[in-house]
Amino acid sequence: METTPLLTRPKKKSLWSRLQFWRFRRKKFNSRVIYLGQLPEEEFPPNYVCNQKYNIITFLPLVLYEQFRFFLNMYFLVMAVSQFIPSIRIGYLYTYWGPLCFVLAVTLFREAVDDFRRYRRDREVNRQRYERIVLDTPIEGYRPFVTEQVPAAELRVGDIVMLHKGQRVPADMILLRTNETMGTVFIRTDQLDGEIDWKLRIPISSTQKLPTDAHLLDINAQIFVENPEKDIHSFIGTCTRLDEEESDSLDIENTLWSGSVVASGQATGLVIYTGYETRSVMNNATPRSKVGRLDLQVNNLTKLLFVATMLISMLLIVLKGFNGPWYGFLFRFVLLFSYIIPISLRVNLEMGKAFYSWTIQRDKKIEGTVMRSTTIPEELGRIKYLLADKTGTLTKNEMVFQKLHLGNALFDESNFYEVEALLTQYVTNDAPSLPTSPTTSTSEGLGASPRQVWQAVLAIALCHNVTPVYDVVEHTDETQSDMGSSVMSESCGGAVPQQQLCDYQASSPDEVALVKWTDMMGISLYRRDLHNISLKLRAANEIKQYSIKQIFPFTSESKMMGIIVQEENSGEITYYVKGADVALSPLLDCRWHSAECTKLAADGLRTLVMAKKTLTEQQYLEFETEYKEARLCVTNRSERTAEALSKLQRGLTLLAVTGVEDKLADDVPRTLGMLRTAGIKIWMLTGDKLETALCIARSLQLGGGAQWRVAAECTSRRDALRLLQTLSAADNDMDLIIEGETLEVCLQHYEEEFVEVLCGCSGVVVARCSPTQKARVARLLRARDHVVAAVGDGGNDVAMIQEADIGVGIEGAEGRAASLAGDVSVRQFSRLARLLLVHGRRAAMRSAALCLFIVHRGLIVSTMQAVFSVVFYFSSVSLYPGFLMVGYGTVFTMLPVFSLVLDKDIPSSTALRYPQLYKQLSKGRQLSYKTFYIWTGISIYQGGVIMYGALVLFEDQLIHIVEISYTALILTELIMVALTVSTWHWLMIGAELVSLLMYIATLLIFTTYFDADFIRHWDFWWKVIVITLVSCLPLYIVKHMHRKWSARQYKNIRK
Repeated sequence: METTPLLTRPKKKSLWSRLQFWRFRRKKFNSRVIYLGQLPEEEFPPNYVCNQKYNIITFLPLVLYEQFRFFLNMYFLVMAVSQFIPSIRIGYLYTYWGPLCFVLAVTLFREAVDDFRRYRRDREVNRQRYERIVLDTPIEGYRPFVTEQVPAAELRVGDIVMLHKGQRVPADMILLRTNETMGTVFIRTDQLDGEIDWKLRIPISSTQKLPTDAHLLDINAQIFVENPEKDIHSFIGTCTRLDEEESDSLDIENTLWSGSVVASGQATGLVIYTGYETRSVMNNATPRSKVGRLDLQVNNLTKLLFVATMLISMLLIVLKGFNGPWYGFLFRFVLLFSYIIPISLRVNLEMGKAFYSWTIQRDKKIEGTVMRSTTIPEELGRIKYLLADKTGTLTKNEMVFQKLHLGNALFDESNFYEVEALLTQYVTNDAPSLPTSPTTSTSEGLGASPRQVWQAVLAIALCHNVTPVYDVVEHTDETQSDMGSSVMSESCGGAVPQQQLCDYQASSPDEVALVKWTDMMGISLYRRDLHNISLKLRAANEIKQYSIKQIFPFTSESKMMGIIVQEENSGEITYYVKGADVALSPLLDCRWHSAECTKLAADGLRTLVMAKKTLTEQQYLEFETEYKEARLCVTNRSERTAEALSKLQRGLTLLAVTGVEDKLADDVPRTLGMLRTAGIKIWMLTGDKLETALCIARSLQLGGGAQWRVAAECTSRRDALRLLQTLSAADNDMDLIIEGETLEVCLQHYEEEFVEVLCGCSGVVVARCSPTQKARVARLLRARDHVVAAVGDGGNDVAMIQEADIGVGIEGAEGRAASLAGDVSVRQFSRLARLLLVHGRRAAMRSAALCLFIVHRGLIVSTMQAVFSVVFYFSSVSLYPGFLMVGYGTVFTMLPVFSLVLDKDIPSSTALRYPQLYKQLSKGRQLSYKTFYIWTGISIYQGGVIMYGALVLFEDQLIHIVEISYTALILTELIMVALTVSTWHWLMIGAELVSLLMYIATLLIFTTYFDADFIRHWDFWWKVIVITLVSCLPLYIVKHMHRKWSARQYKNIRK
């Protein structure tokens, strides 16, 4: 077959044809056949990364659309546009357009800056240069190849790209070759799946055996790949050498997904998916837009205030009479009372949220906390349910091998020395070296024979995907790799020099814990590559060589991992398998492991069952033929391979049960106790088995009831009804543990009733819970108007975190996927206590006070306008000029009102000592209709007192009504702020003084609006002071009595 040189690129299509192509074919995914060394004729998406929300054309329309979707902004837009109509114009245009344009300018600037940052990040990624292999001009039949540097955005399907250590994979690729001596390469996928453990990737065997990368262009190979899919853990494809009639099956181990990073050596890959067809882009689901309860309440109050504005305007028109152009007067009244709905409300709330986020990130007691979403910090103060993952969240995800059960013997950390002695006895064929004291002679460990212990520990040492890796301090010719990358260890147990730092790499910390334990027992993982495993026996100081025939990786469906190895000296072929007891139980004749797994799980340990099967050469060859045929199938590959494996798994021999402990995270029991006292219900959602989850829940003191109740297994509607009736008849304060499958059945048939039962429990644990079920639980609680927080540390927690009202991601051993997806990122679970009880409580209380005060500021001036209009014959004339109205909401009162975000009703230490204070906020009483009506009454009273007081005391000086009422209004606002403050901050005092001095300066400077001679008169000041005292003194008395009454419930709290 002729090959088209890669130097010849297809002609670029016209702009119109490109637009038509992407319009009609953007989301059509097809499988493809790629011939190595030539580009396909089909059109595929460009490899261009674009995370921008806008472009030059769409920026302004989209931002304005998003802003004017809010009722508040649309209302003020209509009011501002109406000022262009001369007949209904109230004052100067800047009175309405000034605040609106300021809000829009701030929003446009923020969106522009954020989108420009996204553009710069995208440009940096798209301009990263990679080495692409292309053919040079042939010379007398010789086809030399060269490498050219191209940006990532110019890569296409069919390109062959060379990647070096530390480089990001720019597109989805098939691994063709690597220069590593082991024939494998490690990649990091933490930005893809959240797991920080390195993943082993294997090149195609038919291309890896080629002498150099140049020979890739000389072979005639055809590669088939499946349709682009979202699943990052599976892949189906085939590679066929047409010139040698050789075929290889391709799966996940042969892939390099976009977004992963080459961790060792050099990798040469073939681009198979680009652009939006890559796994990383397909999994970048846009998270739902989260809106806090406070914003929803403010939106409802805004609508209520609009109705009030219309009613007051209609009432004045009715009193005035429907004479003349009454509809014009109606609109003018609506304009006059538009300050009832303050446009500054959203600005102040947004600034407050930014300030809360800033204070959280600066708190040294929760150092490392990051507020990734600054739109909903108040939700931290209203949490009702907390959904927590177990591994890595409530526990450290640090695995320690604790117990080994052989059926007739149990070993733990107190007698692991006996395991080492039995292994030494078997390896060296010496006499028993164990002590024979009466205590140990009757110990449980003596029931095991040396051969039995050897077989169990050997299985643990061989059945895994762990690779020893060490960094060489002083490089030698023998140990240095081609690229100066990490070296695969010749030993992790003593054969490497002391200056070499040894480590293990695996996709699961459980496997590392098992291999480290075998190292302690005297069987060290000496060498590991694609085809061989070498173990060092410390007692005999010898190396045992095993060739790897097949590896069967762990999957969530099979819940087991297997390996077939052949011992070099004896030629014995053995199939080892380990997995969950529920997966291996049907394959084993011996049943003792089930009871022991239950006991180990009751101790809070993660259990694995180890088994083996010895194969003859003929048995293995038959299996290999059938298994290879199944893996070469493009359709029904999973079913065919599962069928082949089921035959292999017949006749397994049970070897042992292992127990690995996941250490509890620091201060978790104390933190959970504080959160329960604060009225927060904590549910643990974990993928672990029921027994392990129950033991962890007990050790964490997760529930608040008398005892834990285990829900019976349900498989049908009748079972679900029986369970529902049983739980409904139980006490409300019970603690319930249920398996995910049972929960799924119950929710399928009795969703409303079962959720009601769960909400009545004091503590809930869901075991064997999938990521989809975690997200569904959060969605069910949110649908019932509960404020839900979700905490997790792994990629499997991202769906739950994004579904909850507040998602908290923990930077843990499983990577940063949860941390990046969360609204808040913390370093450990114990930080939640201060985050919620201190910062969350303060944010909720401060925002509620700020909102009510800004509404009060608008209502009081609107009340004065209404009194003025009624007194002066229902005139639709503004009480104050536009300059004073703008100054009232900004220069003279903005700083004191906004300084309320610094207020603290109690110290942080008191909030942590008495978590029950948090309960008050979960009910939302700080910003309820009741408090809103109270503040409305206060505004009407004060506005009426100021206006009528000015009319009564200055009866002969009504021409100076502006100076009189405006001065009393400013003083009243400043005094009200002072009455609201619980704990003074020096910035609050400064804000009050600065505002007062600025107003006094205005009185003296702007003589156009104020009569300086009149203001200097003593009669003016004492009368203004009297009006101010009448408007504020009763409120001071009421607040003082209220604080005295409230002191009873705080007598043990306040210092």
